[in-house]
Order: sequence, then structure tokens, then C-alpha cells
Amino acid sequence: MAHKFVIEKNKAGDFVAKFKHNSELIWWTEGYESRASARNAIASILKNGPGAEVEEE
Repeated sequence: MAHKFVIEKNKAGDFVAKFKHNSELIWWTEGYESRASARNAIASILKNGPGAEVEEE
């Protein structure tokens, strides 16, 4: 699969959920103190993202 979520530690030692396409970083979340919190962020994105509206400015 070309799209994937990756959880990594940043330089501050926080866990960050990153979304990648063909190894290219598309976006990332804020840093979380625990891996579980980063996983919860991914779960929230998967649950709420498909129905999110698109806003153009």
C-alpha cells in the first residue's frame, strides 16, 4: 500500500503520527507523550476524516 501512518519519536522525545505516501511525508500530528496517544490520534483521523468538509479559501 502506498499510503501509511508511521509513529516516530521527534527530537523532543514526543511521539508523532505521520502520514506518508510512497515514503513522502504528507502531514504529521502534534507531539504526544505516549505512543497510545499517537495511536488515538490516528484512530480519530480515520473515524472523523472521511466525513470532514473541505474548505477552500
